[in-house]
Amino acid sequence: MRRSGCPAAVVRASRWLLLLLAMLCCAGVAGAVTPARETPGPLRDYAVDHWTSREGLPHNSVRDLAQTPDGYLWLATWEGLVRYDGLEFVVYDRSTADPALPDNGVGSLYVDPTGALWLSDSRGNLGRRDPAGTFRFWTSGEAGWPQVLIHAMAMDAGGRLWLLFEGRGLGCLHPDGRFEFFEAGEGVPLPLSYPHMAIGDDGRIWIGGMDGLVVRDTDGVLRRAPAGFGLAPGLAWPYRAPDRTIWLVAGDGVYRVEGARARRVHRIPGQGDFTAMLQDRHGDLWLGSESRGLLRIGARGVETPPADAARPAGRIVQLLEDAEGSVWAGANGGLFRVRETLFTRLLARDGLSGDYVRALIEDDAGQLWIGSTGGLDRQGADGRVHAVDLQPGVAPSVLSLARGADGDLWVGAYGGRVFRVRDGAVVARLDGFPGHIRAIEADDAGAIWIATHRGPVRLVDGRVSTPRVPGLPTGLVTSLAWIDGALWIGSVEGASVLRDGRVRPVALPPRDGARTVFAFRDIGDAVWIATDRGLYRERDGVLAHVGLAQGMPVDSVFQIVPDRLGNAWITSNRGMLRARMDDLDAVADGRLQRLTLDRYDEIDGMSNAQGNGSSSPSALLRRDGSVWMATARGVSAVDPRRWRTFSALPPPMPRIESVRLDGASAPWRDGDRLPGGTRLSVSYVGLSFLMSERIRFRTRLEGLDADWVERGRQRSVEFVGLPPGDYVLHVSAAHADGAWSEPAQWRFSIAPLWWQRHSVQALCAALVLLALALAYRERIRRYRSANDRLSRLVDDRTQALQRQTAQLIEADSEKTELLGRLRAQAETFERQAYEDALTALPNRRSFDDALAREFARAQRRRQPLCLVILDVDRFKSINDVHSHAVGDEVLRQVGGVLAGACRATDVAARIGGEEFAMILVDASREDAHAVYARLRETFARKRDWGGVDDLVVTISAGVAMRDPVDTTPTQLMRRADAALYRAKSEGRDRLSDG
Repeated sequence: MRRSGCPAAVVRASRWLLLLLAMLCCAGVAGAVTPARETPGPLRDYAVDHWTSREGLPHNSVRDLAQTPDGYLWLATWEGLVRYDGLEFVVYDRSTADPALPDNGVGSLYVDPTGALWLSDSRGNLGRRDPAGTFRFWTSGEAGWPQVLIHAMAMDAGGRLWLLFEGRGLGCLHPDGRFEFFEAGEGVPLPLSYPHMAIGDDGRIWIGGMDGLVVRDTDGVLRRAPAGFGLAPGLAWPYRAPDRTIWLVAGDGVYRVEGARARRVHRIPGQGDFTAMLQDRHGDLWLGSESRGLLRIGARGVETPPADAARPAGRIVQLLEDAEGSVWAGANGGLFRVRETLFTRLLARDGLSGDYVRALIEDDAGQLWIGSTGGLDRQGADGRVHAVDLQPGVAPSVLSLARGADGDLWVGAYGGRVFRVRDGAVVARLDGFPGHIRAIEADDAGAIWIATHRGPVRLVDGRVSTPRVPGLPTGLVTSLAWIDGALWIGSVEGASVLRDGRVRPVALPPRDGARTVFAFRDIGDAVWIATDRGLYRERDGVLAHVGLAQGMPVDSVFQIVPDRLGNAWITSNRGMLRARMDDLDAVADGRLQRLTLDRYDEIDGMSNAQGNGSSSPSALLRRDGSVWMATARGVSAVDPRRWRTFSALPPPMPRIESVRLDGASAPWRDGDRLPGGTRLSVSYVGLSFLMSERIRFRTRLEGLDADWVERGRQRSVEFVGLPPGDYVLHVSAAHADGAWSEPAQWRFSIAPLWWQRHSVQALCAALVLLALALAYRERIRRYRSANDRLSRLVDDRTQALQRQTAQLIEADSEKTELLGRLRAQAETFERQAYEDALTALPNRRSFDDALAREFARAQRRRQPLCLVILDVDRFKSINDVHSHAVGDEVLRQVGGVLAGACRATDVAARIGGEEFAMILVDASREDAHAVYARLRETFARKRDWGGVDDLVVTISAGVAMRDPVDTTPTQLMRRADAALYRAKSEGRDRLSDG
């Protein structure tokens, strides 16, 4: 035996922690463990996940595994220590800053009762990570122990850490820092040790060996295991179970140590050498082998994972059950995980005739009938699958199933074939239906309805008939359902209902684009319709839509199945969707804006996420409450009661991982004081290895946020420009449908910038007050000086103003007289702008405005409007014979006559030379004729025109009435002008219509 000294600081600081915190830590770990279910599912339904260097591992050989109480999973590899949080691998090696490992070849890991992680490497160096996350390393050269691989560690009840040095012997590190080294005597194969070591409650140390088991007895002597144990020669090694039982593995036997003897409990021949062992929370034993993979021994006997699952390549070095019940395997070919899943599977490996399943149905005896591309199968109550021979020598592809009123099974197949099955045998076969039979349904009267490519047909007593009902689909029928005395029909043309010989179409809104109907399901007082644009609900003739806009993650859904716990399970091409039935109704009613649901796929144990539509039934609720779904690879089933158990998993443990200030990584600890004015970014993680990518987070910054802020799956939060003060960041995590965890916390404070310090602010405030006081005094001085100047100025200005007052009074009188003259002149100008100077009638400009106004009013009110254009006949001769002065007088008198002939609403105007016009408002053509007749008579009676005796003056006129097709006054004017031209051409002194 050789002793050497070691710095007391190695363990002195931790000795009291080892003793005082052991129970607290163990209680914490126990509290984090998922409550065990009484019976685990069959191993064939477990999922196997696999990680290699392609997913981020630095090396594919995983030598050891450990999980610390904070939830992290740790891996020992030849290229460093790896920490896994469920999403990312973080590698610590010689190149990393915090910590920098002494050597990359990590050999073994051990978590002691305080929660500290111990690690060793290929050069005999030892490291320790305390529960606060701080690393400490001791090199073999400084410590004085062998510089070889430490390939196993264990701590006894006294806090002594035992180290197994490859090929050299056993070492012991005492809590006070002393180190002892033990070499085995002659005949004890300790140099041929194997990396497994266990310490029993009695203090015996069991050490694995290539040439048999070595025991360090309570007397401190190393010797071979007793021959009375009956262990097979060769490789043998120990395992300490969570219940403190010591198990021994040798050859093909598994032994339990019971006092002074070892009893063989299991013998598993044909598996080669076993290299790793685990007892899980159910008490089942897991064994990893050198080259045959993994197996489990439990109530179902010896089981292996699914044959089609990933299989550890090479030796399984270590097994670990994490806090959530998953089993991890470290192997030469990477990291593996075997986990129980929510869904179970039924595949061709289990006896199905084909993996591409299209239809499912359950009979009164609880047997499950399964239609696939390989034919028809029946699963009995014993779980065994039996093929049903539908057609000798040929296995037709089954698309649809239905049960008749007499209990017979009806089978629709590819190629337009229909089979009738009774007691597992075909009793009738019908051929020749157009297309493929995607749906079959039985009605209350015993008739069988068959979906074809040319609409539905009816089968009664072996006779096939095609209903001749207007509105019945004539194309491809994709689904049928008999609901409340009516046949619901889904096709590529939409949905319709056949009741009492009449068809009622179900009008799917064209804006949604739904075209193909896959299934109907009556739930409560409503019928739910699965389509290629989501779900529709029809209730009392009212249709409501639940699609992408309402939160559905996919367009095409194939079937909706309500379970007995208030869930709705919805099948699709992207897995099984689950929503609360109450939420679906609330969204359809408009009481809830967006639907919240979960989506399950292969990661949850489904055999395939692709469901099947245009076949039926593609999903069903069985009598035992489980929900079954046809997929592109077998059948997937979920028991909602197990879902409730899975959803009750403890929430992930949140951990704050890193802090960045202005984009640069910064060390952090509770109580940090950070500089003000910086951009603070905090990254966090939820430690769970079950569906880690679905973990959701929320944060609350105490001192800023009044309530929690939902972050979804975002794993960091950023704050910019936090004001000075004390803060506490709370981070909480939850599974997709689970409860929120207790929060992780980080306390920190923001230091004020120089201008935010109270002393600086007080000084600035004092300076501001002083400046204000000085400014006030200066302002008062200036005010008094200005007041004196103002008094003198007022006296001077008063005298000047008195002089100016007299001048202003005189000027005001002159201004008043001038304004009067200007006003009169302006009125004259305005009158001249719109009045003819000779006749005092409106001029052409005024006439055009009046015509446009009256034309628009007549159009708006749909009233008649007449326009009369008049011309003085032979007016030029009057000027030539009697002078222009007489002509002007004649025009003035003509204007007076026209003005006297108008009503108050009419307008008479001189529009040029001897030409006049009259606008007759709300007047008919006959009214215009009457006005002209009176004018003509007035002209004829007058014999002294222009003051010349016996001077005769006549007028010609053209009249036009607004036509409904007229769009502008110009059209009316043009017709009246043309009529005037005709009147003058036809002899003058007359009226012509236009």
